[in-house]
Amino acid sequence: MIVKSENAKKREFKSVSFDVLAVGEKTMITRMNFKTEDNVPFHKHPNEQSGYVVSGRYKMKIKDSEDIISEGDSYSIGEDVFHAIEVIEPGVIIDVFTPIRQDYI
Repeated sequence: MIVKSENAKKREFKSVSFDVLAVGEKTMITRMNFKTEDNVPFHKHPNEQSGYVVSGRYKMKIKDSEDIISEGDSYSIGEDVFHAIEVIEPGVIIDVFTPIRQDYI
């Protein structure tokens, strides 16, 4: 399956705009478009999530730890693990979820 950029589905999660890109049988990929005010509070979901920071700076909180992530950094969050993100500088993160997040479709 190929999804052209202009065919990406525009969505929003906790006020963050994002694009749903390719969706397979077991995984999906999204482009999160963070603005400075787009802080995401602690939450969890039954999906494993791995991400790659394309641009921007963020404070990533996973369980009881936190770190600053920026361009070129990546992360992986297990299913049902509480996590949050604070935007320091706006930018883009590519996230991959498995299984597919039905609330994003």
